[in-house]
Amino acid sequence: QVQLVESGGDLVQPGGSLRLSCVVSGSIFSINAMGWYRQGPGKQRELVATITSDGSTNYADSVKGRFTISRDNAKSTMYLQMTSLKSEDTAVYYCNLDGRDWDLRRSDYWGRGTQVTVSS
Repeated sequence: QVQLVESGGDLVQPGGSLRLSCVVSGSIFSINAMGWYRQGPGKQRELVATITSDGSTNYADSVKGRFTISRDNAKSTMYLQMTSLKSEDTAVYYCNLDGRDWDLRRSDYWGRGTQVTVSS
């Protein structure tokens, strides 16, 4: 089993920055990709950014040039560096892991989320 724990969410003013972290614990056979998703008030959960096992990244158009996804394999941690934050970035941010368990079945794990609020 895998556990994902997000941290770093906070109240920040427009134009500010935050760095989210997602710590991965537990054992898994392989990881295809990890990503950050968010769900704003009254909205559906949406993709923010993903990073594959070979380091390829993908971003939602709304965050391109402002957010950067990265990972530190030695620390089993994924990050989301967010800059130039806007009020529309307000949401609960979730960490996701797409991989295969030891029985080789495709697995999809989620953290519980961390709240980011952008407001003056």
